[in-house]
Amino acid sequence: MKRNPLFWFAAAIGLILDQLTKYWVVQNFELDETLPLWQGVFHFTYVTNTGAAFSLFSEDGSWLRWLSLAVSLGLIALAWFGPKLIRLEQLGYGFILGGALGNGIDRFFNSCLVDNQTVTGCVVDFLHFRLINFPVFNVADVCINLGIVCLLIASFKHQSPKSRERGQ
Repeated sequence: MKRNPLFWFAAAIGLILDQLTKYWVVQNFELDETLPLWQGVFHFTYVTNTGAAFSLFSEDGSWLRWLSLAVSLGLIALAWFGPKLIRLEQLGYGFILGGALGNGIDRFFNSCLVDNQTVTGCVVDFLHFRLINFPVFNVADVCINLGIVCLLIASFKHQSPKSRERGQ
């Protein structure tokens, strides 16, 4: 863990924040309950999602748990066995891992009712931007997107070979 320390830090922060916020929502809200934080703009709305982002593949998203696991294992292997990454890459891959683990935990251990049948693989979502009618999402989704932004910035940022060796 000495190599790529920001990776592990970002992954831990992302995972902990995701799981704590989902736990809080499940303990304090009824399914489909909403709490307006800014009426008509931003609400906490407790829903479950069997699909991926924006409810894609919600008809049969059972394979998504295995995708989350594969992505998580691949990122762990990259950070553990791969080269020393620059800071933005460490943060990017770390946040993606935190999000993949957060939603992956939900997919393996959460159940919900879908069409009066109990199904496993449900992700807890609760962040709801109503102003633009955006789909409900969670902290793990935020982490994944934040990680992608970090990686995009890193890809455009010019890195000299020496700064890459130093992990900057």
